Amino acid sequence: MKMIRHLFVILCLLGISETLLAQKTDANVFGDVKSEQSGEHIPFVSIYLEGTTLGITTDHTGHYLLVNLPAGEHTLVAKSMGYEMAKQKIKVESGKTIEVNFVLKELVMSLDDVVVTGTKTFKRKTESPVIVNVLESKALDQVQACNISEGLRFQPGLRVETDCQTCNYTQLRMNGLGGGYSQILINGRPIFSPLTGLYGMEQIPANMVERIEVVRGGGSALYGSSAIGGTVNVITKIPSQPSYDFGVTTQFIDGKESDVIMNGNISMLNQKRNAGASIYVNRRTRNAYDANGDNYSELPELKNNSFGANLFYKPSENQKLELSFTSLHEYRYGGEIVDRAAHLAKQSEERTHDVLMAGLDYQINFNEDNSSFIAYAAGQYTERDHYTGIYPDDQEEIDLHLSNPPYGDTENTTLQFGTQINHRLNDFLGGKNVLTVGTEYVYDDVLDSIPRYSYGTDQTTKNFGGFFQSDWEVRKNLNFLAGLRVDKHNLVDNAILSPRLSLLYKYKTNTQLRLTWGTGFRAPQAFDSDMHIAFAGGGISRIVLANDLKEERSNSLSGSINYDKATEKWIAGFTLEGFYTKLDDAFYLEPLAADEFGERFEKRNGSGAKVQGATLELRANYNRVAQFEAGFTLQSSKFDEAVENIEGLEAKREFLRTPEKYGYASLSFTPSSKFNATISSVYTGPMLLAHFGGAPEQSIDEYKKSDSFTELNLKLSYAFKLKQVDSGLELFGGIKNITNAYQDDFDSGKNRDSNYVYGPGSPRTFYIGVRLKSW
Repeated sequence: MKMIRHLFVILCLLGISETLLAQKTDANVFGDVKSEQSGEHIPFVSIYLEGTTLGITTDHTGHYLLVNLPAGEHTLVAKSMGYEMAKQKIKVESGKTIEVNFVLKELVMSLDDVVVTGTKTFKRKTESPVIVNVLESKALDQVQACNISEGLRFQPGLRVETDCQTCNYTQLRMNGLGGGYSQILINGRPIFSPLTGLYGMEQIPANMVERIEVVRGGGSALYGSSAIGGTVNVITKIPSQPSYDFGVTTQFIDGKESDVIMNGNISMLNQKRNAGASIYVNRRTRNAYDANGDNYSELPELKNNSFGANLFYKPSENQKLELSFTSLHEYRYGGEIVDRAAHLAKQSEERTHDVLMAGLDYQINFNEDNSSFIAYAAGQYTERDHYTGIYPDDQEEIDLHLSNPPYGDTENTTLQFGTQINHRLNDFLGGKNVLTVGTEYVYDDVLDSIPRYSYGTDQTTKNFGGFFQSDWEVRKNLNFLAGLRVDKHNLVDNAILSPRLSLLYKYKTNTQLRLTWGTGFRAPQAFDSDMHIAFAGGGISRIVLANDLKEERSNSLSGSINYDKATEKWIAGFTLEGFYTKLDDAFYLEPLAADEFGERFEKRNGSGAKVQGATLELRANYNRVAQFEAGFTLQSSKFDEAVENIEGLEAKREFLRTPEKYGYASLSFTPSSKFNATISSVYTGPMLLAHFGGAPEQSIDEYKKSDSFTELNLKLSYAFKLKQVDSGLELFGGIKNITNAYQDDFDSGKNRDSNYVYGPGSPRTFYIGVRLKSW
């Protein structure tokens, strides 16, 4: 904290010194900014002279004062998120002060959010040639998401699954493709490493997030390896106004086990509002939960501590420097519920993670804002101590187990460096064109070792990439996006070219038609699920990479129609998207002969696979009082040739653990700033599963088809205004999975198949909470 305080003071002093050095002309402009709809003043609106570095932000009352301006004719700009930009021509004379007021028109609902992930440049959603879905922090709060894993379930085309009964690691599936096909970014940087992908989605708390942007399918090829299924960009909080928020939530899992989450956020800005910091903290303590009464957990014990900050400094209106860092600590224990060392339990997994993530970005706009240069560096470092083991039955094996238990150590370092240049051509063949060129270097090194099992991953990957993109607005209603990325990965023999083409046609003002084609690849490296050790058949199962493994290639095509009808009071619309992805040399797991420790699988290249389907999104919002969102996906994921999943059983073409139908819905009612009620639901269709024998209730290896599940959730909240301290006290509570739609055939005992887990991630859960926040 002391270091942060010193850094913040330095940033403030830099802002003050800039003011002192400014040339004195005694030419001033003052005024206020109001909302056209409500007539109320708008705080924290950016006010600046177009084409200069001179600017300020309105204060909390919606007023501003610009001093010592250069004499002459200028264009004064008022700009704020959620409102249309406004401009006024002014004449500034030395020694005079003039008044200029603005009335800003609100954008209709959230139809035109500004997004960055689709093109690596800021664009309105309706103007982006690639579909970008946005999950705001408010939506995460309304569905009571404790982390991004719980929040991403409420996005079209996405499904979050739990893949281990013992440790509960999660995977994100996009458009029918597994976790290794999806790339998760933190503030646009791929520092979410394959190792972090095992548990990282649960480790990133929701109060750290400003918004999450999602690009599905081949439209995300601009981000390189592992972005075949799509890209999720987690954008952390950047201060836009002084605020604070502190809360505590207690959850009761199945009415039995407690889960306590404490979190806090505080945002600070200096007087000129050209420097600030946003700090967030989170602590979670959850008891292990046993669903079937065998004294083995279905939800592991968790102890999480998270801390981080985002800081920014704007030396001038056209420059910005951002620094972000996060520290995550997690202890996770699953298996036999005992109060002793992990290796003394009959079966258990124990994990202790310490993760550090940081990023530094610099951007300068020039050439009258027609050009910009961006440079960035980011990194992640993880230390992990872990144990995965079964207590033997034979005395000789017990002695060996006690003398050399299977504890392991992991170190993982991920670094990225890059630059990007954007240049807008205002007259390009009758239209406008934004050219983007950039380079980036990504380094990932992971060393994971369990000496007792003679098991380990020692992998260093290096990828140098370059990309070029032309975002051409041919006409006001027609946009053509063309991009090419080249990657040289150290585990791939030749450089890989990944082109992308997108076409956007806007019919009138409420309909957009999009068509996107792109290619991508996955390098022959270990991904999150490859590093997971599971219990199966009375032993442990491990995955090794084939010696001749080569990259997997993809061809993706998607088309969509987006329609929204808006009036002053309401907006309603839909998006219908069809997608098709052809995989060549698709990765699959081939069962090998078991060894003394248990099952073994080898990751190999198959002939190929096809993933295809459609996603329908529905949305409606009445006067910001009632809001409805829903998404439903119907898809098919099959290998070209059947693959063997369990030795001795019939080979299957279907992807395992991949339902053909899934979706979500959410309805929120907010009649005032004080009260909110949200009811939400998540649907998971039947899926094919491999079930290893070994548990008392499962004596043979076989395939099983799961049932479908429909979760139903409810949250109510009410805020009281504390006028004396200008704050709000919010009380909230609700129920997750009201009908307790939860798996009821878990394996029991130490010889259970821990990968035989499906459906919702937790049973019926009651929760209550309180939050103190700025009003």
